[in-house]
Amino acid sequence: MGFSCGIVGLPNVGKSTIFSAITSAKAAAENFPFCTIEPNTGAVPVPDERIETLAKMAQSAKIIPTQMTLVDIAGLIRGASQGEGLGNQFLGHIRSVDAILHVVRAFEDENVIHVDGAPNPIRDIETIETELLLADLEAVQKQIEKTRKIAKSQNQEAKSYLSRLESLEAHLSNGTPARSFEYAEDEMELRETLSQLITRKPTLYVANIDEEQLQEVISGTPPALLEELFSYARERGAEVIPICGKLESEISELPREERGEYLESVGLERSGFHHLLQAGYRLLGLLTYFTVGPKETRAWTITKGTAAPQAAGKIHSDFERGFIRAEVIAYADYVEFQGEAGARDKGKLRTEGKEYIVADGDVVHFRFNV
Repeated sequence: MGFSCGIVGLPNVGKSTIFSAITSAKAAAENFPFCTIEPNTGAVPVPDERIETLAKMAQSAKIIPTQMTLVDIAGLIRGASQGEGLGNQFLGHIRSVDAILHVVRAFEDENVIHVDGAPNPIRDIETIETELLLADLEAVQKQIEKTRKIAKSQNQEAKSYLSRLESLEAHLSNGTPARSFEYAEDEMELRETLSQLITRKPTLYVANIDEEQLQEVISGTPPALLEELFSYARERGAEVIPICGKLESEISELPREERGEYLESVGLERSGFHHLLQAGYRLLGLLTYFTVGPKETRAWTITKGTAAPQAAGKIHSDFERGFIRAEVIAYADYVEFQGEAGARDKGKLRTEGKEYIVADGDVVHFRFNV
C-alpha cells in the first residue's frame, strides 16, 4: 500500500528528468516545452532502513516495502485553466493524485529554455498556483449555479449549502487555496466538494538546482534564490526539498553498490530523492507499521491516528471485519531484544484491542476470526 504524487511545474523545469531518475524509467526529457504529453507513471519504494533490519532478524525470504506512485504530468502555462497549452489534460490528471510535488527551477543555464525567460521560483510557483485556483474557482461556480436552482424551491439544505459555497468562492477569489478553507466535520456535502478541488491537495516544493548550488546547500549557505523560496514556503506551512536533478540522474545510472561512494564523493550521505520520498510521506500524514515473519517482512502505509482494526483492514478486509486483537511490539524493542521471542520474554509484546492507535514502527500480528 502506498500513495500517489503528481509531479507538476512549468514546462522545462526538470520534472521528467527528476521522474526518470527516481523511477529509473526513461521519460522523455527534451529541451522544449510540452515534451511530456501523456503522464508517465512509476512506483518506487519509500526508503526505510527499519525494514531491512527487521527482515534480517526474522530471516525473511522476501522484503516488501511501501511505495510511492509518481505521475509525471504535462507542463502548465498561463491560461491553462482556460485550456491553453496542455492545460485540460494537466488539470484532469492532477485531480487523481493524493499530493502535489511542485518542481521549480532554481538554476541558470542559457542552454536550457525557460518559458518566461529566466528562472524565478516564486514567480513560477505563483503562475501555476494561479491557474489551479482559477480551475477550482470555475468548478465551485458551476456548483453554485447548480445549487442555486435547487435552493429556489425553498430547499433549506440547498440554501445552507449555497451559502457555504459562496463563502468558498470568495475564499478562492482572494487568491487563497482551498486547503485553508475551514469547515465543520458534519458538512458532508461541502467536504465532498472540497475533496475534488486541486488546491485542497497538500503540496511539497522541489527546487531543481545545479551542482554549484548543491555545494552551497551542503555548506549551509544556500543561494539567495533558495533562501527566498524557503521563506516563501515557511509562510505557507510548506516544505522545500532541494534536488540536483542532473546529479541524481547520474546516480540512477550507476550500479547500486557504487551509489554510496558516489554520494560520499560529492558530500552527501543520502540522495536527494531519499529526502524527497520521505518528505512526501510526511506531507500526507502517513506512517508505517510492519508485519514480520519467515516468509516476508512487509511495510504497510496508514494515516496517523488509524485504529488497529482499520490498520488490519489494509492487509485484508477480513482482518478488519473479524478483528479480535493486535499483538504489538515497538520497533526499538523488537531490535533491542532480538526479535519476537526476546521481546515477549522481556514483557515487551503487548496485546491491544479495537481502540489502540497504531504507532509508527509497530511490529504487529493481528488475530481475527471470520
